[in-house]
Amino acid sequence: MKHVSILAIPQGLASSITIPLEMFHAAEIIKRIRTPYAPARTLQIASDDGKTLTMTGGIHIQPDVAVAEISHTDLIFVPALWGNPNAVVRRHPALTSWLKARYDAGATVCSVGTGSYFLAEAGILNERSATTHWYYFDDFQKRYPLVKLQRKRFITHADRLYCTGSVNAVRDLTLHLVERLFTADVADEVAHHFTHELKRSYESMLLASEEKNTHHDELIIKIQEWLQKNFQQNVSLQALAQRFELSVRSFNRRFRLAVDKTPLQYLQEVRLEQAKALLKHSNLTVAEIAYAVGYQDSGHFASLFKRINGVTPNEYRHLVRTKLFNVESESGGAL
Repeated sequence: MKHVSILAIPQGLASSITIPLEMFHAAEIIKRIRTPYAPARTLQIASDDGKTLTMTGGIHIQPDVAVAEISHTDLIFVPALWGNPNAVVRRHPALTSWLKARYDAGATVCSVGTGSYFLAEAGILNERSATTHWYYFDDFQKRYPLVKLQRKRFITHADRLYCTGSVNAVRDLTLHLVERLFTADVADEVAHHFTHELKRSYESMLLASEEKNTHHDELIIKIQEWLQKNFQQNVSLQALAQRFELSVRSFNRRFRLAVDKTPLQYLQEVRLEQAKALLKHSNLTVAEIAYAVGYQDSGHFASLFKRINGVTPNEYRHLVRTKLFNVESESGGAL
């Protein structure tokens, strides 16, 4: 059984609580429909004392428990804070101590926006990559010089610690964590109900890639992000290497060392993931999808898709559309 704790803190933004709360609740319902006898995940809102509190915007939240009552948890969300985060952290030393104890015991900790101040104050971000809300970059770096602040990244991940730069980014992070706690199919279903895009964002796809093969080469991360956003283009590896001021030889060596695959293999993976999303959620033809993801030759695309996935694009579309129909029929429509 997995336990998820979502912290409620005065001056916290309620949206940074409700987004992961609702998405994890939806994942649990979808999982229960598909596997009725699977162990349930426990999802609790926790606060300093367990009493009703008022969040920013006047929203009242009734926590399930006080943090002192939680001796074990697998995943913790720390909300974004409105106003001066230092003042909030100073008023809640017990939360800082509890976070460090739970992290040391093996929990994964996720902060939203300025919630990262709690993680930094606990010392668990020292010598690790992290981010926070852009408005507080300078203050954060001054107060916590041992933290490797990433100013250009919306989501960071290092050693069971996730930070997001905004409330908007928590959606991508939650999808990634739903996939870890449930399955990729459940995460796709949650994305289908909670997002308007036909595909998951490049931030969440990069997270999934990094989960399998974490690395800290910031230049290669930037190249991965560029490929995630520009996969439709006719990508020349030589031009890409020049764009990032690398020789082709150095580019290939560093990329393979960091990602454990060649740039071409990585680009193919990105394109095929996008193609899967379009096959599942759109009515485009296979030829149209091939063109949309960067392949001029639809025959080459279909052959590559089957070699990598074991089924043709049309067979894949039939399989995922059947699963999608079954879940929606059993659940009575969208959540």
